This record gives sequence, C-alpha cells and structure tokens, in this order.
Amino acid sequence: MSAVRNGEAIDSPSVTQAIRLTIPAKAEYITLGRLALTGIARMRAEPFSQEVLGDLKLALTEACTNSVRHAYAGGEGMVEITYELHADKLVVEVTDTGGGFAPPTGHRTRLNGAVLAEGGLGIAIIESVSDELEIRERSEGGSTLRFVKHLPAAETA
Repeated sequence: MSAVRNGEAIDSPSVTQAIRLTIPAKAEYITLGRLALTGIARMRAEPFSQEVLGDLKLALTEACTNSVRHAYAGGEGMVEITYELHADKLVVEVTDTGGGFAPPTGHRTRLNGAVLAEGGLGIAIIESVSDELEIRERSEGGSTLRFVKHLPAAETA
C-alpha cells in the first residue's frame, strides 16, 4: 500500500512534503511542534518506528528549547519550524530571529568525555539522534538549526 498525492506516491523521490509552523517563543508552545511532527510521520506509506519518532521529537524539543531559552532571553519572539519529508529523509529546521547562537566546535565529539555546562546537552542530544546537523547564524539576525534523519526506503507493493 502506498500513499498517493496528486497521482504520485508520496514516497516517490520526486515528491517532498513541506510544512512550516510558526510558534511563539514560549516553552508551552513546543508541544505544537511535536504534534506536527507526529502528523508528518504518519504521511509516509511506511510510518516511522516509535523509536525513531521518539528520537526526532527529542531533537525537535531540544532545538526549540534552544531558541526559546537563548534567542530571546525571556523576551517576545517567534520560532519557525520547517519540516521537509522526502522519500529517504526528514529535514527539520528551527529558525529564530533572536540574539543568535555561536555554533559549538567539534560536532560529533560533544558526548565523548567533554564536560558540558548546565543545560549544554541539547546540541549533543540532537547530534546523537540525527544523521546530520548544521547550525548557522542568519545574516538578518538569529540562527537556524537544521537536522536530518535518513529514513529507510518504503517497501513498494
């Protein structure tokens, strides 16, 4: 069984589902991002395993928490979450227009014996559950954290 949209299988390489969600930069709204992620996971012909979905929700929560906690220093602002579902991967970007964020150096080594400051595990957690991670400052202010999870190809019938 395959999900179909506009006559084309959703898991076809040429089809990408993209959803953008903008939430206030407040902790209580992060749940909306997690709910959207659950819905997106169900759009695949072969849904994500519970373990993968749990890991992705954790990574999203950490990314959003960074924006809420650091970008606006308790002030008002918005966090934009973009989800791109491809046949072979899920790309998630969390963007804010707040104070910016200096990306840590030494990606993929943060959990290997490094001493992290209180609250400093978020990036390391995202690194450990995703396949790719990119953090960049935006020229117009703020930052974007992008993570990618490669997905197994859906079986075709």
